[in-house]
Amino acid sequence: MPTNSIDSLLHENRRFPPAAEFSAQSTAKPSIYDDAKADRIGFWADQARELLHWHKPFTETLDWSNAPFARWFADGELNVAYNCLDRHVLAGNGDRVAIHWEGEPGDSRSITYAELTAEVKRAANVLKGLGIRQGDRVAVYMPVIPEAVVAMLAIARLGAVHSVVFGGFSSESLRSRIDDADAKLVITADGGWRKGKVFPLKTAVDGALENGTSTVEHVLVVKRGENDVEWIEGRDLWWHDELAKADAEHEAEGFEAENPLFILYTSGTTGKPKGILHTSGGYLTQVASTHRNVFDLHPETDVYWCTADVGWITGHSYVVYGPLANGATQVLYEGTPDTPHPGRWWELIQKYRVSIFYTAPTAIRSFMKLGRSIPDTFDLSSIRLLGSVGEPINPEAWIWYRDVIGAGATPIVDTWWQTETGGIMISALPGITTLKPGSAQVPIPGIKIDILGEDGTRVDPPQGGLLVVSEPWPAMLRGIWGDPERFRETYWTRFSSGNTWKYFAGDGAHVDSDGDIVLLGRVDDVMNVSGHRLSTQEIESALVSHPIVAEAAVVGAADEATGQAVVAFVILRSDQESAQTVEEASTLLRAHVSQQIGAIARPRQVFVVAELPKTRSGKIMRRLLQDVAEGRELGDTTTLTDTTVMQIITGQVK
Repeated sequence: MPTNSIDSLLHENRRFPPAAEFSAQSTAKPSIYDDAKADRIGFWADQARELLHWHKPFTETLDWSNAPFARWFADGELNVAYNCLDRHVLAGNGDRVAIHWEGEPGDSRSITYAELTAEVKRAANVLKGLGIRQGDRVAVYMPVIPEAVVAMLAIARLGAVHSVVFGGFSSESLRSRIDDADAKLVITADGGWRKGKVFPLKTAVDGALENGTSTVEHVLVVKRGENDVEWIEGRDLWWHDELAKADAEHEAEGFEAENPLFILYTSGTTGKPKGILHTSGGYLTQVASTHRNVFDLHPETDVYWCTADVGWITGHSYVVYGPLANGATQVLYEGTPDTPHPGRWWELIQKYRVSIFYTAPTAIRSFMKLGRSIPDTFDLSSIRLLGSVGEPINPEAWIWYRDVIGAGATPIVDTWWQTETGGIMISALPGITTLKPGSAQVPIPGIKIDILGEDGTRVDPPQGGLLVVSEPWPAMLRGIWGDPERFRETYWTRFSSGNTWKYFAGDGAHVDSDGDIVLLGRVDDVMNVSGHRLSTQEIESALVSHPIVAEAAVVGAADEATGQAVVAFVILRSDQESAQTVEEASTLLRAHVSQQIGAIARPRQVFVVAELPKTRSGKIMRRLLQDVAEGRELGDTTTLTDTTVMQIITGQVK
């Protein structure tokens, strides 16, 4: 983030204390901070007992004896799906709407907790009939439709492990995730709606499985797009056919709190995606607690909407598990915010009387570009709380969000967390915290955050440093699937010593003069594009895999719409230099990256250069390329083997 952006954040002086009426009725009370500070472990035990149903109560809250591998509530047993479904029905809330689903073309369904429970029971019986047992891995590659939620909950109900893959990823990306997890089953759809068209999903699954060496035994296919699909008899099965034949009753069995719940793959700096492993009891405790307190949830009256795709951690924690564990009514939308018209989201808020709205700064900035005339066309008076997630939100976008979408009075919770943390770690609590634009502000109760200098010492306000989590937390990742050593090296080696373990988040942060935390984004080579983390090395590998490319370097450049955009610098193979124009090469390579990884990774720009800036040890100086991509004055070039390289590259870019 440019220095002037940091300065504007650190000198932000606008303050918005909670309204007295809001505070009087808020779910969280000020004493929550004192309770958590007095007994952090006891606080989480109380949350687990209050918010969840335990088939077998736990007696031990935290076992940290094998750090950094935590065990929370380990001797307790629960069923995640039962907590999200059955218990609400048994409590007399079966007629409450769980999901208002809206398809992009305008088709819709409202599904009650009783109906959702019944469908998940049938789906669990289908999976059981296909041989899925506790611990088996199931890949889910779906659009944002109710069946995606049903699939996740049915897998969890059996004590199996889901690995949801974002529907925008290519067959190659899907294959790597299926293979790494040794998935036994894939659940997908014939297609899904996006921007007025049906995009294929079953085709990508076929491509991922075409070599025949996969561990996948069956592919369950939801009929959504009504498009033609290839069919392999015996392997491929229609979801609706199988559910129609399934038994309607299924009893939810209790599983150990540390039973694996899901693997979610996230980009890593080594290029190979990391399978982040989350387990059941601690994860569900923290996402239920944070969903309730951060969003001030009143499940009897609120209609909640988180716009995330279920293929990302936000969709797992704050579309599926947190809201349903709390018995919330929520909106689920299949399409994009600008289809079939640019006011689509506001139309849905008006239609369903959404009261809590949680989205990404990327979306907010895109709406700012269009102006307030579009949202002003719709009745947004039902909104009483707004949330932001995925990347730091700049103060002006925060103010626009509050003024235009929140009618100048609605509180905003700016949340920081990661795939690895499982749940929200830093956020205001809206009935307690005086809000500050552009700042995530304070750790949630029960979470210990520090900002450290490079030497590991705590920095004093107003200073910048590296964000670490200093104590274990319930929803923390339990490892990287199949690679415990990579888990230690990636997250725990930088600031840990002896018996003291500190999780390094990979993000930079400032502590301002009020002691509030301002997030500054990634400090490694992972880019944050529209809230999605992408590895520079993964994209570089895709570029170099094309026969015209000899070498590639990728950087994340500041982008007004997406936060960061992918910018690539490539050297063509010598036999291609005269055969390809710059425009041809750029078009070809952007499409190639999209095919190899997914459209989200497609470079905004591809620059063909003669050389890349390298140190004498051969390291590419990406920070200099980022300077060029962002139009800044070049930093120190004295360590380069050839200092004239950057002058040539700068000239080519201009």
